[in-house]
Amino acid sequence: MNRSTNELHDAVKRSLERYFKDMDGEKPTSIHDMVLKNVEKPMIELVLSQSKGNQTLAAEMLGINRNTLRKKIQSLKIKT
Repeated sequence: MNRSTNELHDAVKRSLERYFKDMDGEKPTSIHDMVLKNVEKPMIELVLSQSKGNQTLAAEMLGINRNTLRKKIQSLKIKT
């Protein structure tokens, strides 16, 4: 892993550790969905910003199909 990957990994790990601590013994549910939604939306927003709104370029940067990106923009209610 490179430095930025390690930083992201560590940030997610710290956030999840804090989440479990805050749960104070309660059983969490849908963690996978929660993490994906909380990471995916800001990631797509930032990549769209970096690509100056060019969805084809943004999809390339993300490593996904442009149609998949468009569906995610709609489902995550991202303003373009």
